[in-house]
Amino acid sequence: MSTSRRTFLGLTAAATAGLSIPLLGSAPASASGAEPAAPAGQFAVGVRQFNWSRGARSLFTKVFYPTSGAPGGAPIPNAPLADGVFPVAEWSHGMYGNSDSYASQTHAIASAGFICPAPSFSDNTNLGSVYGGEWSRDVSEVITRTLALNGSTGGPFAGHIDTAAGVGVSGHSMGGMTTHGLVTAWPDDRITAAVPVACVDMGTPAASVRAGVLFIHGDKDPTCDYALARRAYEELPAPKGFLTHLGADHAAYLNPGFPTFDRTQNTLVDWFRWRLYHDTAARDRLPADATGAGTRWESALS
Repeated sequence: MSTSRRTFLGLTAAATAGLSIPLLGSAPASASGAEPAAPAGQFAVGVRQFNWSRGARSLFTKVFYPTSGAPGGAPIPNAPLADGVFPVAEWSHGMYGNSDSYASQTHAIASAGFICPAPSFSDNTNLGSVYGGEWSRDVSEVITRTLALNGSTGGPFAGHIDTAAGVGVSGHSMGGMTTHGLVTAWPDDRITAAVPVACVDMGTPAASVRAGVLFIHGDKDPTCDYALARRAYEELPAPKGFLTHLGADHAAYLNPGFPTFDRTQNTLVDWFRWRLYHDTAARDRLPADATGAGTRWESALS
């Protein structure tokens, strides 16, 4: 496959990772002064759905979030939010996907103490929309709508969203390209953490966005050229990190049971904890999160 920027990709159903359960744990988050503290443990997960739009583009979105109760199990529809104030960390699906396609990731993000909107892109097989910036603009709209829920008087999210922390974005394949687009060609300067998974290089880094960017990729990916993700990583300033799954394909490392799955999950969650909660302990865990047989970790964190 050519390594020129914005090469057309022959994406298939492999661009969507499978369903699974969230990570387990316990203990609620707490707030300390104006800045919420990083959660001491994990939460049960609630979910609400919204029929948003951007012009003529439908943006059906499921928002996963922390709720009270024992961690684990399926998300609880319309459950009340847990006590506390939580940053936003979004997830974008890949080709043929929807809001539920990456349960392993969206549930883990919410369980770790984040508000996780997961839009269903209406043209979920249209690679041209990704290269044209439509999906990146859609995510910006979803972020705006999600943050606005904090000020919705009497609404279930009112007072529970940290609107000052900046936001996180993440996604896989076409969703990973969308994520990289938000720090390059279609920048959103609210973003302070980005995790493009199995992406390609979508453009020149935007000077207006000072996000910490974590790349996750298999070096034998037949769908999204690993070399393009490497080039995107080299172009970005610090802070940045790159987790390579050695010998892995396009999506296997996103599925429970894969030998290096836990490294995907722990690195993803600790990246958001560091960047959105200013949790330096999470930053310091990153090398251990990512390192072991079958993976390679590289970073420039300052």
